[in-house]
Order: sequence, then structure tokens, then C-alpha cells
Amino acid sequence: MDQWFFAEGNSQQRGPLPADELIALYRSSRIGRDTLVWRDGMAQWQPLETVAAEIGLDLAPAAETLAAPAPGPAVPPSLPAAAVAPSAPVHTATPTPITVPPPRKGLSGCAIVGIVAAVIVVLVLIVGAVLAAIALPVYQEYVARSKASDALATLAPIKVAVAGFHSEHGRCPVNDDEGFQPAEGYADGAISTVRIGRFNNGHCGVEAQLTVPGNAALDGKLLWLDYNGADHWECSGEPDDKYLPQECRG
Repeated sequence: MDQWFFAEGNSQQRGPLPADELIALYRSSRIGRDTLVWRDGMAQWQPLETVAAEIGLDLAPAAETLAAPAPGPAVPPSLPAAAVAPSAPVHTATPTPITVPPPRKGLSGCAIVGIVAAVIVVLVLIVGAVLAAIALPVYQEYVARSKASDALATLAPIKVAVAGFHSEHGRCPVNDDEGFQPAEGYADGAISTVRIGRFNNGHCGVEAQLTVPGNAALDGKLLWLDYNGADHWECSGEPDDKYLPQECRG
């Protein structure tokens, strides 16, 4: 019987497994018709739908594409501003000239105080802008590290469950095994999905996808926890090391 592999997550290879398990994964919506699959003898990976007949999988017809909504009505141009009629010249009587004494040289006390106050305000604004430019990136890095640390803490109970299942059953658990939820069932805080299975090196693995909207350094990135079956876990991830907890850097 042919043994199949399929790609999941960030090009993570899963398998080998028989065709009936591949069909079961599709029917439980854990893989789709565009999921890449491969078996010995195939030249390259192919979408699941191209080998459906070979494995006896009855694919449901693809949903029809919805028509794009019609564009809204055109907005009329703005009305031109009304012309303002020039005012008529006003004739005034010629005032009697008044003799004004010449100003004294030098600045008054109020003028000096005003200049000093203006200089101080400008200096405060400049210093504030410089401090903000320095502090904002530092604060953003701190928030990102905090989110990654919170995600790792959320995964701690799953690590215990994976190790216990492996010890009892002698194999790596997968989502929907007894005691484990679907990938989306672990959504919590900075985590959107958690996939459980076996990595290419044969170790049990946990793959968590982060969700941190507005933070491109973390949003959509993956964290990996690798269990070698001997009570040893290794942590790694896609984000830069500066955003990861110390134990996940490397």
C-alpha cells in the first residue's frame, strides 16, 4: 500500500500515512483540495485534487466565485465658490498728524522674557521629540518580546500533554487525538492556531502561529517546540531572536 506525505503550515512535511488517513484528514477539513501531497514514484508534489481519483477520494465541487459588486454612483463635482463683490472705497477725512516721540533703544523687560520663554519651549519640544524617537522602538521591542513570552507560556500545558501521550502510546499525538483539540481550538491571546504532530526528524512537535495585529515582526509568524521523546524540548521560531524568549534563540 502506498504511503503518502502532505505539506502543512510553513512547508512542514507530515507523514507517511496510508491513503485512507489522507482521505480522513480531508473530510475533517484539516487539509484542503489544494494541499500538496506526494508518494514514492511521483516526480514532484501535487495538489490533493489531482490524485483524488487515485486514492478514491470524492471531492465536493468547488464553490462558485461571487460576482464583484457594482461600483457606486459617481460623486458630483463640488460647486464653485461664490464670487465676492469688491467693497466700495471708503473716503475718510485726513487725520491731523500727531507728533510721536522716537522709541528708546534696547529691548524691554517683557520682550526679553518672551524671547527666553520661546527658546525654552523650542528646546523642550526638540528634546521631547528625540526622546520619543529613542523610546518608541525600545517600547515596541519590549511589547513584542512580551507577546512571544505569553505565547510560550500558553503552550506549556500542551507540552506536558504531548510528553504524556508519547509516553503512554509510544507515538506522537495529533490534533483531535484524545485530550487534544483542533488547531483553531487553542486560539488564545497571541496564538491563533496550534498544530500538533511529528516533525521531519521524527520528533514530536508543536507548531503555534502567532497573531499580533499591527506588529509585522510577530503577526503570522510561527513558533516551534521540538520534543525528542526523552523529556527534552527545544524551542525555535520565525521571528528575529530579539523578539523571542531567551530559550528560543539560536
